[in-house]
Amino acid sequence: MTMLPSKARVLHRLLQFRSTCFGSPSCGKAASSRLVLGIETSCDETGAAVLDETGEILGESLHSQKVVHLRTGGVIPMVAQRLHRENIERVVQEALERSNVDPSQLSAVATTVKPGLALSLGIGLEFSQKFVRQHNKPFIPIHHMEAHALTVRMLQPVTFPFLVLLVSGGHSLLAVAKGVDDFLLLGHTLDEAPGDTLDKVARRLSLIKHPQCSTLSGGQAIELLAKDGDRTRFRFTTPMGQTYDCCFSFAGLRNQVTMAIMKKEAEEGIEQGTLLSCVNDIAAATQHTVASHLAKRTHRAILFCKANGLLPSSSPTLVLSGGVASNQYIRKALSIITEATGLQLLCPPAKFCTDNGVMIAWNGVERLREGKGILPPSVDVCYEPKAPLGVDMTAEVKAAAIRLQSIRMKIPN
Repeated sequence: MTMLPSKARVLHRLLQFRSTCFGSPSCGKAASSRLVLGIETSCDETGAAVLDETGEILGESLHSQKVVHLRTGGVIPMVAQRLHRENIERVVQEALERSNVDPSQLSAVATTVKPGLALSLGIGLEFSQKFVRQHNKPFIPIHHMEAHALTVRMLQPVTFPFLVLLVSGGHSLLAVAKGVDDFLLLGHTLDEAPGDTLDKVARRLSLIKHPQCSTLSGGQAIELLAKDGDRTRFRFTTPMGQTYDCCFSFAGLRNQVTMAIMKKEAEEGIEQGTLLSCVNDIAAATQHTVASHLAKRTHRAILFCKANGLLPSSSPTLVLSGGVASNQYIRKALSIITEATGLQLLCPPAKFCTDNGVMIAWNGVERLREGKGILPPSVDVCYEPKAPLGVDMTAEVKAAAIRLQSIRMKIPN
């Protein structure tokens, strides 16, 4: 794995590349058409899409590994890597064919390089660098969470700055989006992400054995069963109630749920791996506590932003994105907070909340427009499994120690 060259060397290559490529007739069509190929392989989805500068999706392809990982009880990095390697060429080719676009017509290729599973990121990056060098195209490295944050701008006009809550199987953070590559990080998870917690609870409950849940992810199974559950039968403590910042913690909640499951298994006289009679109630209580935790930290982030003038006084916006954002109960919880604080809540459709090539291509379009982070094909790039987003403001948020007024979280199923 080769490290990034010095800034001076990169700048020299970039200027050289622009003068030789964008100034030549052979590259004129690609530059004027402004088409971007996006490639996503950060976890367990192999995605590719071609977008034009308006955000129109000309063609896309997605290969999901969900069924494979359901059988193994979670994402195994080496398995994910193998499946990416087996499918990436086909997925990219399908996206190009469906868009009726030849590689020569592309203006750039955008690819997720951080954060994510190292073995998965490596496949996408290796393929992309070979592709851009073969076709002499600019390369745009993409931060996965930046792409999630900006997806909503592809679908409707959302001006900067806005507050964004990104929640997924691997990430959880609150940030102010000030620009395409300008973020203020207000809070992040201290241990595991909400999607990971829901998946682990679902596995501990053996929901894959439930007739309604055999083909669903853990989070989807929890959401489905919770609709018929009584969340008041199990009263889990919302995490970090006495910590007045915007960071998240879900490991303690998972431990509470595990203890409750073990107690009920003993009461019902069943072994681990057998479905409990109260599985719907545990699902409902778990989902409600996750939603409440997300809502309370977001409430504090909104108050911090208002106190520090970080959001516009007119029509401030909260964007909810990431795979867990497709959970309708969590959306309702956040809507209670935005209604109480005078913000507009925007959520991309569920199909754009989960990982896909479209959001990566769109991030590439946004960066191409502003000329930010565009590299010549010859520049070596390394992937980063862990990568913070933006300027870390978590210490300032904690120092503000904002206490919340109680908001009744009466959320209909």
